[in-house]
Amino acid sequence: MSDPILTNIPSIENEEYQYVKQLTEPMSGEQLQNFLMIYRERRKKPDTILLANLLGFLGVAGVHRFLINQIGMGLLYLLTGGLCLIGTIVDIINYKRLATDYNREVAREVTGMVELR
Repeated sequence: MSDPILTNIPSIENEEYQYVKQLTEPMSGEQLQNFLMIYRERRKKPDTILLANLLGFLGVAGVHRFLINQIGMGLLYLLTGGLCLIGTIVDIINYKRLATDYNREVAREVTGMVELR
């Protein structure tokens, strides 16, 4: 029997997969399908975060922070040139962590939405 998480989100990475699997374990089949449908649309791929972060070298620093709902940091990066490019470089190194942290937050929010139904 195939795993519905991997079937619906084939690009999911191992750490994110383990978290989502643990979070959705008590859900019924219908709740799981609702969760996966919403989560798949709201999650961010690490590659998207990396590409948006690379825009910082073209003078549009902080776009990746706006994508992950860190508006304050996005404005700070935008106004300071990515904190003089140091913050942009650090975020390029840590782009997977930024995506994972954002996706965990989204998974928790979506879990609350699905359980309320």
